[in-house]
Amino acid sequence: MLTVYNTLTRQKEVFKPIQADRVKMYVCGPTVYNYIHIGNARSAIAFDTIRRYLEYRGYQVDYVSNFTDIDDKMIKAANAEQITVPELAERYITAFKEDTQALNIETTTLNPRATENIPEIIAFIQDLIDKGYAYAVDGDVYYRARKFKDYGHLAGQDIDQLEQGASEHTATEETLRKEDPIDFALWKSEKGTDIAWDSPWGKGRPGWHIECSVMSTKYLGDTIDIHGGGQDLEFPHHENEIAQSEAKTGKHFVNYWLHNGFVTVGDDDQKMSKSLGNFVTVHDLIQEVNPQALRFLMSSTQYRRPIRYSESLLAEAQTNLDRLKTTLDNLAFRQATAEAGVDADVAAQAASLEAAFLTAMDDDFNVQNGLTELYELAKLSNQYLERATVQADTLADLTARLTRLLAIFGVEFKTAQLLDAEVESLIEERKAARAAKDFARSDAIRDQLKAQGIILEDTPQGMRWRRA
Repeated sequence: MLTVYNTLTRQKEVFKPIQADRVKMYVCGPTVYNYIHIGNARSAIAFDTIRRYLEYRGYQVDYVSNFTDIDDKMIKAANAEQITVPELAERYITAFKEDTQALNIETTTLNPRATENIPEIIAFIQDLIDKGYAYAVDGDVYYRARKFKDYGHLAGQDIDQLEQGASEHTATEETLRKEDPIDFALWKSEKGTDIAWDSPWGKGRPGWHIECSVMSTKYLGDTIDIHGGGQDLEFPHHENEIAQSEAKTGKHFVNYWLHNGFVTVGDDDQKMSKSLGNFVTVHDLIQEVNPQALRFLMSSTQYRRPIRYSESLLAEAQTNLDRLKTTLDNLAFRQATAEAGVDADVAAQAASLEAAFLTAMDDDFNVQNGLTELYELAKLSNQYLERATVQADTLADLTARLTRLLAIFGVEFKTAQLLDAEVESLIEERKAARAAKDFARSDAIRDQLKAQGIILEDTPQGMRWRRA
């Protein structure tokens, strides 16, 4: 029985989707004004892992994640580079797709953009005005936060404390235009050279919060199963989404709110962010390290927990991947000499470990405990491989189970490339040298192949090779 931690209720709940075999999930995507850093990637990886596990459990997942392609940061960045906002957006949307593909993040069902939904955004805002939840002032439109009775519930904050905080941090000019300091912008009037659209309130552009309410309800329906994002989005972004959406539709917006923890750096566990300047972009990092190692590091921690990033932890993730790949390579190698049939005892142990994996993951996607069972499955496989005689069906079963579970973490090992004719010839020559007890020549060929990235291994079942 799958349970998930719901931020709204602050407790674990049994997961019951609206449709028995289908999950509707919306995850807040990036504001595309720069390359994503690994803190941003953590959210994409965490919810991709959750999606993959839901699919493993048999659900069809409708996964929508937006691109914020109009925003104050984007306008500032575009002006600095002397290009248009759409040009800036296109560049970094392309980069985001390239980086997430390198991390083996599954393609979402849909990636809507804010600028593609301007008519729907305007209609949504007008509906809120008509219902008395929003008001226009000098071309801006604000939401009456206090009118929504549960405002602050998601973040667990008292509305009077929110008012005090808003008074301290909101610009005086904007505060004077608002009816209440905690009211937030739905539509921003055109200022200077801002990119803008016509609206009933004059030229302007949408506020940040409104776009996710519009796109979530447009593409997934008024009520969805899961809404995800980073912990920093709980307030005000997700709080505002709830207020907007439920005021508009009169329906419960999201059944399960899931929020991922931060990526931290340094001994003081400082949150990684662009504003603090302590970030590492995925674009740069994957030029130097195996993207799969970064993916595995990020998906090896339960989504709600923080991840401390370091080069040593990244190296450890790569070591663990190498060991798992070697296990799968060995299982494939032994198939050539395996006997027909199945070892019932090993098959039962493997099934038990996969069942334990499922139990661990059903506890709010507890990947640490799940990985413990996966590593035990690899250990069982290695112990079985040490036997002089192995059964083909058991090898296939162990391979299938390991491959299936690793895929949840986004780990998919590429099949080794075929050797070219020259290397094949050298391997055959080495076999002949060993048969003739010409060990000097045999060792020389081994070293020559090693220099070409081919590692030869002499096993009780014969010689095999792997790439370094």
